[in-house]
Amino acid sequence: MYENIIEKHLVLLDGLKISDIKKTHFQGVINNALTKPRTCQQIKVTFKQIIKAAISDRLLPANALDMICAGIELPKYIPEEKRALTQQEKNVLKTADFTPKEKAFIYILYSCGLRRGEALALTIFDISVDRSEININKALAFDGNNPYPKSTKSENGQRTLPVPAFAMEYLKKYIASLKGITLFTMRNGGYMTKSSYDKMWASIVRKMNIAAGGTKNIKIITGLTAHVFRHNYCANLCYQMPNISIKKIAMLLGDTEKMVLDVYNHILEEKENANETVNIALSL
Repeated sequence: MYENIIEKHLVLLDGLKISDIKKTHFQGVINNALTKPRTCQQIKVTFKQIIKAAISDRLLPANALDMICAGIELPKYIPEEKRALTQQEKNVLKTADFTPKEKAFIYILYSCGLRRGEALALTIFDISVDRSEININKALAFDGNNPYPKSTKSENGQRTLPVPAFAMEYLKKYIASLKGITLFTMRNGGYMTKSSYDKMWASIVRKMNIAAGGTKNIKIITGLTAHVFRHNYCANLCYQMPNISIKKIAMLLGDTEKMVLDVYNHILEEKENANETVNIALSL
């Protein structure tokens, strides 16, 4: 993200000494991207990191962050509403003509709510068939098209998740068919590149669209990403409260309780029934 912002937006400041940067320069870069509110947020984050680094290196005075970055006006950003899977999308998961690799990937996303990179980095050693569990201890990221392993975003660096019986039954067969240790690979056995992943995901969506009655020109399944499966996982767990706590949901997601509350509070509010709860709790 930093590299993209620097190359495409902060290039407007090319040739300007760091010591000569003023608030007007910062606002000018923002104004040049006013039609892209999310990009403006990223510009602000990147710009502030540069100023902080310059202060740390004593290229700018200690109060430079306030002098340059305070009071900058950004266009209002309204994030896209996060959504779970539609009922139609859930239905075609059973009927779409997936390859074994595609089906294993989809089953893991659906039943464990993993981030894309966490699923792509899985090996056979991360899956316990006997305990029906998956251990998440790494993720796959991309430098351009090239893959590389990194640590997860999980709060404690790793987490262990229960796997539903239907998914584990399929994964057991899939693992037995593999020649190497990594679940999702290129033909040469290496980690998937970004372009290879994109092709696999496009194939998954295309097959789901066909299973839903669509065609090459008629798109019934739209806007589907791997992250939609993660939201679906969390949303469905939230509907199971109080059988499961917010703390446990956050732990399974490898995220914070605050995130669960911020994003899925509307589900929790739907489940509330203040009148019935008060009557039960305070009856004589």
